[in-house]
Amino acid sequence: MSKEAAFKYSILASGSTGNSFYLETPQKKILVDAGLSGKKIESLLREINRDIKDIDSLLITHEHGDHIKGIGVLARKYGIQLYANELTWQELDSKNSLGKIPHEQKHVFEMGKTKTFGDIDVESFGVSHDAIAPQFYRFMKDNKSFVLLTDTGYVSDRIRGTIENADAYLMESNHDIEILRMGGYPWKTKQRILSDQGHLSNEDGAEAAFRVLGNKTKRIFLGHLSLNNNIQELAHMTMDGFLAQHDVDTKRDVHIIDTSHEHASKLYDI
Repeated sequence: MSKEAAFKYSILASGSTGNSFYLETPQKKILVDAGLSGKKIESLLREINRDIKDIDSLLITHEHGDHIKGIGVLARKYGIQLYANELTWQELDSKNSLGKIPHEQKHVFEMGKTKTFGDIDVESFGVSHDAIAPQFYRFMKDNKSFVLLTDTGYVSDRIRGTIENADAYLMESNHDIEILRMGGYPWKTKQRILSDQGHLSNEDGAEAAFRVLGNKTKRIFLGHLSLNNNIQELAHMTMDGFLAQHDVDTKRDVHIIDTSHEHASKLYDI
């Protein structure tokens, strides 16, 4: 690892069909969520020349299937240590969502707390989503930080204060409001997505990104795009247009980067 990099990361997959994030430091290799099959997660790691056997910790954001699908099999097969808050563990265990996991692999990471994993600090923060106790994470090392923020209906002042001026963000751009409204989803599902406990639209994500970015911020990744209610080019154009309107130079200062639900991003230094 180059001496300049505090850590490296890759968005392994981001979208309504499955989500997973990878981060490494000289001491730790961490996953956040594994919302695809175990085999797919292994394949995505191979795309960035990494081995699932080297993962020592997996942080869980919430209990929805597109975030936990592969966790059980990976934990059993490779002995990965799992972290979630107490209420999320209760929900996962009550529904046997992960299958049988040895007790010693299950750890509590409470909302609003900071944990140290080897040489990196991780701060958890709650979001507004229709899960039991959803939380996302800010990774901090050597005065550098990366923020994961998807699966929230809105971004509160509290969240903004927690995540402002990171070096990079994975920011939700789940849906285009008009595509969602005109689409084939049942009205109740549309209401859920559009609610304060749903997902950020392209416009919401763009505004949230603008309100938290600072002079350190260099990259904004567009995350959790819906396959049915969004178009990647539209999400990108919305973010780019909003930031440009507010005098953010998206050619030189802050780069907007698309993500994929099928292929890992390259491994970025931070």
